[in-house]
Amino acid sequence: MLSVLFFSVQLSVANAADTPKPVLTLEQKTDKARVDSQLLEQAQLEKARQASKDAAERADKIKQKSQTNDWATQQKRKAQQQSVERETREQKYLREAKEAATQEHKIPKP
Repeated sequence: MLSVLFFSVQLSVANAADTPKPVLTLEQKTDKARVDSQLLEQAQLEKARQASKDAAERADKIKQKSQTNDWATQQKRKAQQQSVERETREQKYLREAKEAATQEHKIPKP
């Protein structure tokens, strides 16, 4: 039974190989090529869209990281500015204290 089944499968394969493929006309070949070209173009467009989307996501991630660094830079700048203001205030108080020390003070008599 197995040999009969194997023989029938071989016959059907042989019959399929013996049947000639339909000959395509030039117009049919042109239409097929046009369809293939459109499918290829759609696939390439989809790949380009995906690549653009990936690039935009990477750019957003980089922008987020740089904004975090900008915040840190801003905080550092604020701290430096406050330090300078503190120094100028201290210098002002020292200058006023020196001026006050050099002036003559009259003590009121009771």
